[in-house]
Amino acid sequence: MHKKVIDIIMQIPEGKVATYGQIAALAGFPGRARHVGWILNQTNTPNLPWHRVINSRGTISLPHNGKYQLQKVLLQDEGVLFNDNDIIDLKQFCWQP
Repeated sequence: MHKKVIDIIMQIPEGKVATYGQIAALAGFPGRARHVGWILNQTNTPNLPWHRVINSRGTISLPHNGKYQLQKVLLQDEGVLFNDNDIIDLKQFCWQP
């Protein structure tokens, strides 16, 4: 599962996002969104665009006292927009492989 998840995340293009659940399903493990989060937390893969992975509500799952702001800035630098509630419009920015 680990390699498949990493391979899929590496394919997410700049300016797009994917959800944990979407990645799990694409990897052949539907319903295992939490495992994707665990893999992201445990990996040290160079150049992995981890910041392009968000939750199904269109929000960043990281705590505000952690890497939340870094992830938001990285996404904004790629042109991903957030509304006033820090929600990303998945219809506009969700990657469709």
